[in-house]
Amino acid sequence: MNIDFDKNNDGLVPAIIQDVNTKNVLMLGYMNEEAFLKTNETKKVTFFSRTKNRLWTKGEESGNFLNLVDIKNDCDNDTLLVSVIPQGPTCHKGTDTCWAEKNEPNFGFLSNLEGVIEKRKRMSEVKPELRTDKKSYVVSLFDEGINKIAQKVGEEAVETVIEAKDDNEELFLNESADLLFHYLILLQAKGFTLKDISKVLEERHR
Repeated sequence: MNIDFDKNNDGLVPAIIQDVNTKNVLMLGYMNEEAFLKTNETKKVTFFSRTKNRLWTKGEESGNFLNLVDIKNDCDNDTLLVSVIPQGPTCHKGTDTCWAEKNEPNFGFLSNLEGVIEKRKRMSEVKPELRTDKKSYVVSLFDEGINKIAQKVGEEAVETVIEAKDDNEELFLNESADLLFHYLILLQAKGFTLKDISKVLEERHR
């Protein structure tokens, strides 16, 4: 790996620390060549601390190590992307990240969609006369209960299977989207989200 440690006068390059599973950025540190070599040797992320003016292995005092998975260099050879498995909170203040955010999986648009479904679920718990959205399809499903929601998942699964046997890609994708959408509703009706399913799959993968 050709890292340009000499680009800056201090011999340091930024090291962006990212959770290999959630893809969340946990912190930003700096490495010199010695820190980089020690990180690769010990598989524990080591920085050069500008305040302590020495090498510093994250977790050497707290036990909250950053276990190395992979290191990538950027196109200018002067910034590192370090993939890790964090062992405990990353920030010295006790939070998961140095931005005080929870290090939880995020599924992009699907996570946003789950947020909308969650709001509709809460709306279904409000008296009908007090609801702001009286024509919500999702609210109506929650009103009808778990049996109706499960039935819809079954119906969409059958329709997806039928389209899978045909050659119409557009219909297959639309039925697949309907299936996933209703499955997300079913998960919330049972008190779960995609994070719970992801956790099960990760445990199986190990």
